[in-house]
Amino acid sequence: MGTVMFYQLLRSAPQDTLAVNAPRALGQGWRVMVRGTDPAALDRLDAALWLVGGDDSFLPHGREGGPHDPEQPVLLGLGGPVNGAKVLALVDGAAASDAEITAMERVWVLFDGNDPDRLHAARGQWKAVTGAGHAAQYWSEESGRWEKKAENAAR
Repeated sequence: MGTVMFYQLLRSAPQDTLAVNAPRALGQGWRVMVRGTDPAALDRLDAALWLVGGDDSFLPHGREGGPHDPEQPVLLGLGGPVNGAKVLALVDGAAASDAEITAMERVWVLFDGNDPDRLHAARGQWKAVTGAGHAAQYWSEESGRWEKKAENAAR
């Protein structure tokens, strides 16, 4: 059972955080599933991930629904981690079941901290995750760099 890491995005977009975190996960040998709630938003994220980092960086990824989904190092979609992911990144208010959290090394909850509805939803997710006994960390970029604001150990 891994750790659920909440990222309160105040200055960055999801693609910026994914461009930093996903290569680290891949370096650990973990594949990543990015789950969203809106196909159009995932299309925009897909396009942005091709551009983030410019020519100096390449994040291998694909959109769910292709013939190579099981081999994708980073897969963007609405469903489950058919690529054998050990990291589940949740964007646009997506959620994970308790069983999914237990099966992952990491779950990243990326949310817009400037949106009161997303902030409220993330607080609800935090309570559910910690209430279920999962380890959780809360990160904010309020100061201009990522800082851990809270941590809850697994029970």
